[in-house]
Amino acid sequence: MYIHIPWCVRKCPYCDFNSHENRNQNGEIPEAAYIDALIADLELATPKVWGRKIRSIFFGGGTPSLFSATAIDRILSHVRMLTPLEFDAEITLEANPGTVDAAHFAGYKAAGVNRLSLGIQSFNSDYLQAIGRIHDSQQAFDAAKLALNTFEQVNLDIMYGLPNQSLQDALKDAQTAIALNPSHLSFYHLTLEPNTPFHHTPPSLPDDDTSAEMQIEIEALLTQNGYEHYETSAFAKKGKQARHNLNYWQFGDYLGIGAGAHSKLSYHDKITRETRAKHPKAYMEQAMQDKAIEREWVIEQDDLSFEFMMNALRLIEGVPIALFKQRTGLSINTLETAIKKAQSKGLLTIADGRMQPTLLGQRFLNELLEIFLV
Repeated sequence: MYIHIPWCVRKCPYCDFNSHENRNQNGEIPEAAYIDALIADLELATPKVWGRKIRSIFFGGGTPSLFSATAIDRILSHVRMLTPLEFDAEITLEANPGTVDAAHFAGYKAAGVNRLSLGIQSFNSDYLQAIGRIHDSQQAFDAAKLALNTFEQVNLDIMYGLPNQSLQDALKDAQTAIALNPSHLSFYHLTLEPNTPFHHTPPSLPDDDTSAEMQIEIEALLTQNGYEHYETSAFAKKGKQARHNLNYWQFGDYLGIGAGAHSKLSYHDKITRETRAKHPKAYMEQAMQDKAIEREWVIEQDDLSFEFMMNALRLIEGVPIALFKQRTGLSINTLETAIKKAQSKGLLTIADGRMQPTLLGQRFLNELLEIFLV
């Protein structure tokens, strides 16, 4: 289950997620009203997943840590009442270092959150300022230490390829993150997404060769320190992979509630997607009228293959070939031509019942995926 909290203190200039600055005159987020809408949304959606166990919950945003621990507890209490939540479910909450303190973390843990994902991005104040973050290096370090002292499982999000960033500074961020010894690390290259301020007015970024060297050296450094590279941007200590995200990459089902949330649900005769209204006000109004779902459609067979591969090929070890039929209902033979082409280009291997991107395929993932876009 994915639960979207759409508000931020300030919208970052590189962000294309469905997040909204809180511009209420009194400066308060309509926390209680939004939770009412989430509960109404969940109540309407529950029959679609009746009997299915919920194995993970992810609070994403926006900035979920703008919500109080009481609010998170209320949401999770209703999830437990309405669904068969597994007793050891992974429950992750995203947090911003500029919006948390010890009381927040303790409250989230008491509510049932057992994994925290902290948006560090960098431990260098100059780079944080350059990408519009509201925290500085000391807040980043303090929040990471606090999270690690509170939660057994912690992910730190770090970015590289930042405006005017040197290779040395990118590696220093990686070394600082490794020294903190979290169970999980995510390293992303800064990208200039359409319809963002950075896309309209691009900052000065490292050249392609420097960025590639950053990626290669960061990955090597993480491997040397016991982090398994298991997905394009994800690294974990043994047995600490993100269960929630693995479900996405293995083309599993998920229910999304909240403003702009997406769902993918499989039935015996079809696989559907659905989306909610993106703007918080519209979402709340529609959810309270039992109209939270703005659009629902069946995924056509021609699209199923590509959607599966788009997710599965992000996994460094690939997936069992049998999973393709299990998740899509289609024979792997429908991909025979594309698979042979990918193999001939040295981008994909098939061995021991698995399909797996090669190192070249990992480096040129978009080129690999384009082969399956038919």
